[in-house]
Amino acid sequence: MDILKVLFYLIFPVVYALNDCPFSLCGNNSFLIRFPFQLGEQYPYCVYPGFNLSCTNDSKTILKLPYSEEFYVRSINYLTQQIQLYDPDDCLPKRLLRLNFSNSPFIASFSRDYTFLGCSSQNIGSQFIPIDCLSNSTYFVSAIRSVSFVNSLSGCSVIKNLSVPIARPERFQENLRDDLSADLQLTWDKPDCSYCESHQLMCGFESINSNQVVCFSDYQPGTSRQGLKIFRIIALRVTGPALIFVILMASCVCYNDRIGNISRSAASRSAPAAISPQPEATVIAGLDESTIESYEKVIIGESRRVPGPNDGCCWICLAEYNSKETVRCIPECKHCFHADCIDEWLRMNVTCPVCRNSPAPSPLNVASSNV
Repeated sequence: MDILKVLFYLIFPVVYALNDCPFSLCGNNSFLIRFPFQLGEQYPYCVYPGFNLSCTNDSKTILKLPYSEEFYVRSINYLTQQIQLYDPDDCLPKRLLRLNFSNSPFIASFSRDYTFLGCSSQNIGSQFIPIDCLSNSTYFVSAIRSVSFVNSLSGCSVIKNLSVPIARPERFQENLRDDLSADLQLTWDKPDCSYCESHQLMCGFESINSNQVVCFSDYQPGTSRQGLKIFRIIALRVTGPALIFVILMASCVCYNDRIGNISRSAASRSAPAAISPQPEATVIAGLDESTIESYEKVIIGESRRVPGPNDGCCWICLAEYNSKETVRCIPECKHCFHADCIDEWLRMNVTCPVCRNSPAPSPLNVASSNV
């Protein structure tokens, strides 16, 4: 049982690293993937609903929005709770026309209203934004600010009025073409981990079966999260199994040596009697009951600590000591055992089963001194 204690205290950090929500990387991307996001679905209690990510074969991080196509993730800012997306086909307007934020945890940081037009000829003017990836030689698609749109444009029809997510608030004389060609910047309100992030704390579910999000002191301020991730991976994949193997091997060797010592001691005591029987007067029996009862008894407390140079288990029966059990200690060497175990031993032997020292004068010496 002592071996189980050692395994518990030494392996517990590795088990914690296994059960704790891990950090992930998609290839050589510069941003970590952690709560509320998760790469894949291997830990359901480590991801907030709607925040699952995936990874392509060429190490691109993907976010799939409900009722929409897949977007590539350029960056994630956990402090401001913003995610930056881009179109892998480099045709963001095509994605925007089909974009639907229903049942999505993400919303636009800012937006601007546009009207998308399909025309038989190309619109000329600074207020029109041509969309080449949706146009061909006979059909031209463009966008215009809704506030500037005039319904009387000949040869054009309205495709859709759309509120386009933009990366920043409206500014004077800014380039409106960037709204339809730059990255898509979204944010999220739930879960709200801004307090945790601002105080350098980790954010996560309170427990596996809870939907409550709380802060955790997962690392000390100033330490590297990447270093923590690497440490956990090493502890889990290398140190843990190696440590378990070494401890189990050591415990087996120790147990076999202990049993072997007891067996050899018993054989060495019985061998001379079988080869050369001694006179009846010289046969050494165990100690008498009065001598055995004179040795100190101790009742083990809640801490289960045994006085003297003793382990946490009885060396005779190899069972672990429990609270309120009675042990008896040999006064000369201070070795203690279960009272029943050592009493039975001393009725047949006059030596300590551990150090082999005699706890009291043998009956033969006592008889000789009385003569």
